[in-house]
Parts: sequence; C-alpha cells; structure tokens
Amino acid sequence: MGAENSHWHLELNYDQWVALSVSGSRPSARYKHAAAVVDTKLYISGGSRNGRYLSDVQVFDLETLAWSSLKLSTESNVDKINGSLPREILPATSGHSMFKWGNKLLLVGGHSKNISANLSVWFIDLESHHCGVVETTGKVPVARGGQSLTLVGSKLIMFGGEDRHRQLMNDVHILDMETMTWDVLAATQTPPAPRFDHTAAVHAERYLLIFGGCSHSIFFNDLHVLDLETMEWSQPQIQGDLVTPRAGHAGITIDENWYIVGGGDNRSGAPETLVLNMSKLVMTVLTSVGGRDPLASEGVSLSSVLLDGEEILVAFGGYNGKYNNEVYVMRPKPRDSPHPKIFQSPAAAAAAASVTAAYALSKSGKLEFSEMEDLNIKLARGNGSQWDLASDITAIREEKKVLESALANVRADNSTFKGKIDETTGTHADLSKELHSVQGQLNAERSRCAKLEAQISELQKMLESSPSIEEEVQLLRKQKSAWEHDMELASAVQRQSSGGVWKWMSR
Repeated sequence: MGAENSHWHLELNYDQWVALSVSGSRPSARYKHAAAVVDTKLYISGGSRNGRYLSDVQVFDLETLAWSSLKLSTESNVDKINGSLPREILPATSGHSMFKWGNKLLLVGGHSKNISANLSVWFIDLESHHCGVVETTGKVPVARGGQSLTLVGSKLIMFGGEDRHRQLMNDVHILDMETMTWDVLAATQTPPAPRFDHTAAVHAERYLLIFGGCSHSIFFNDLHVLDLETMEWSQPQIQGDLVTPRAGHAGITIDENWYIVGGGDNRSGAPETLVLNMSKLVMTVLTSVGGRDPLASEGVSLSSVLLDGEEILVAFGGYNGKYNNEVYVMRPKPRDSPHPKIFQSPAAAAAAASVTAAYALSKSGKLEFSEMEDLNIKLARGNGSQWDLASDITAIREEKKVLESALANVRADNSTFKGKIDETTGTHADLSKELHSVQGQLNAERSRCAKLEAQISELQKMLESSPSIEEEVQLLRKQKSAWEHDMELASAVQRQSSGGVWKWMSR
C-alpha cells in the first residue's frame, strides 16, 4: 500500500493486517520501545537492539506515510537526576511506557544504564520539542521496567514490573497527574502473581484488567481484574477461544473491545490477534499470521489512530528471531453495540431483576421469602398489572425449590472438585519429593563428574609430559653408554699399567 494515496485506510479490508509501504528511510529495527499516537502521528521512543538501549524519538506520519526523527533540546531540570547534564538528551531506555498528557508526551520507567533508585518520569514538549525530567513527590515507586501504565481520568495506574535487581513485583501505584504525587493502592483478595511484560486496560472507568506476562520461568495467559471502587482483586474465567500463555504482547482498547497482538514464550511468537469483549469477558481470535511474521513478535507496540472518523490499529517493531521495523495497520470491523437496546426495555429489566435474585441466592445459600415477595410486587406495580399474590407466592416458592436444588448440585460439584484438588495436591507433593530425590542424585553425579574431569585433566598433563620423559631416558642411555665406554678405557689403561710394573720388577 503506497504513500501516494492519502486515503489508503479506506482500501483496507476488515480485520486483516497490511504492511504499509513507507517512503524514505526507516528507523532502526527494535523491540521493547514505547509508542503513542498524537493526532495522526505515531511517536516511537527508545527500545532495545542487540543488547543495546536506544534513545532516539522517531515520528511516523500516518497521512504521508513518511518517517522523521524528532530533534530534542534540553531544559535545565534534566540534571536533577544526577547533578550534571547527561551525555544523551533522553536516556537510552527499554521496557518503558509513553502516553500523551496535555501538549506533552510523558515517558515513565524502563531499564537504562542510568542507575536510579526511584522511578523516573520524563517529558517531551510536542510544540517546542524541549525535554526534561518531571519532578514527582509522594511514595515514589522503585525504578522498574516491563510495567503496565493505564490512564483513568487524571490518575495514572501502574502495575507490576521488574526492578534493576531482577526482582518481580505485583504492586499497584497511582500517580495524580494534577499534583504529580505518587501513592500506593492497597487492595484485598488475591492479586496476580508478580510479573512483567504484561498488558493492562481499563473498562468502564472502574475495572483494571491485567492479562498475561511472565515471571523468570513461567508465562501466563490469565486475566485478573481490580475493582477500583472496592479495591478488590478477582480472577474471572475467560470465555470463548483458548489462548496460549504469552509475554511482551501489546494491547489497545476501542470502546468495549480490547485488541491484543504479538507476544511469545521465548520459544515461538504468538501468531493470533485477539479481541476481548470486556463486558462479556469473551475472547475471540480475530486473525492469525505465520510463526515468523513480524506481528508474532515480543516487544511489539500497538496503537490506534482516528482517520476520517474510523479507528485504525497500528503495530510497529518487535523481535521474533529478528528485529523488525515494519509498520502494520488493521481496520477493525465494528463490533456489537456496547449497550444493546434489549437492556432498556421493562421486560428486560424484570428479567435482570430475576437474574439478580438468583445470583443472590447462589451467593448466600438462601433467599428470604419476604424479599422475593416484595421484589415481585414491585415488578408488578412497575408493569401496571394486578397479580394474584397467592398464585405468585406459590410460583415463587416452586422457583425457590428449583434454585435450592440447583444450588445443592453446585455444592456437590464443588465438593467433587475439592476432592480432585486434594488428590492433585497429594500427587504434586509426591512428585515434589521425587524431584528432590532426583535433584540429589543429579548433584551426586555432578560431583562425580567433576572428580573424573579432574582426573582426566591430570592424565592429560601426564600425557603431555611424555615426550620430555622419553628425552630424559635417551639422555640417560647416552650417559650410560659413555660411562661404559669410559670404564672400558679405564680398564684397558689399568691392565697396561699393571703389566708394565711387573715387567720392571722382573728386571
């Protein structure tokens, strides 16, 4: 798709990725960079390539399909980090986050060679192209990378990440964007396991969703939800298509749909582009690519841009055995209305009330008769009809019996599941013992191998010294031959000398 067409997005098919044909030079390929869209421009900051952190800021114009490099200038507060001007205007950083706030881009966290105990926040002024450090106060988090950042109103919510000592975290911090003050959010129930390189999104300005990520040995495909009003964690089951564990993926929300692309498990990239309906918690595989496709990469970025009133997904970079710098776009097909009309009708309201009552019964184990009777009377008045209370009470009692029976079945199933869990736990304990035994044997074998290697090394040294021993033997043989020759000569001389004496005496 060429740059000569300024309305290229109108030619896109729904739910299909297309690589854009870019005019001019491209930025260097990279992954674990940060990306943000402002108006119709995609900003790319930093990242990593071949173990080296990058510090540049690149801009891709989604109308002209051309790249340019953003030239930055410093402000005086850049030296607040270490007391002197750094060599680079922006520190070379990887695994950080970037988002627009006012007329600035804010860059938060990430790994860099600049040693800092606390999390740094940098800004780029989009008008003057000045950059510098944002001074924050309060309970400033420790420096980290691979965290998730989600903007809710004027509050920035950060979850998880990995610090410079490779310590994994599952803490929640909030930055008040009006006062630039950090605070720690204390939540109840079971939080997600510590992780990094996950994705996060906010639904209905209330629910923080965390998906995937990894520890140093485990990749996750779980979904966790934090209710920002009650401050309670939960782990709902995802409905729909099954997805493999992944980390290093990217996500963006459009209405009630959360689009997720890329990621992997260090062995292979995740080829699916997923969409999660955040209201129904239903996951759908939108499309798939080849295993070596740039979109099946870890450390890819995903953004969205509004062109002619239509949202377009934009993916860039990543690593899947090779570093990428392609720009891919997708035109997502419009999904279902987030608020179907059926939920606005009186009949639907009555049905919703019945569902609520049944849910309350399943939670408490019983439902007071007077409460259900009162509920039913109110529904009758709302619909303007006069019901025979006696028959309604009988019907409600029958319904209550059915619900109680269903509840008993659920409890029986739970008991069965608990038995299976206990059995699995016992099996896990036995396997753990076997693992410890095997590990002990393995350590003993390693010790024996180390001794054998030492003996082999000594034998090799002896073999290497064999030529010198042979030379010494030859030398000794020569010395022996010379000594024997000297002895023969000495014997001959002695015989001659002895004969001469006797001859002289006989005279």
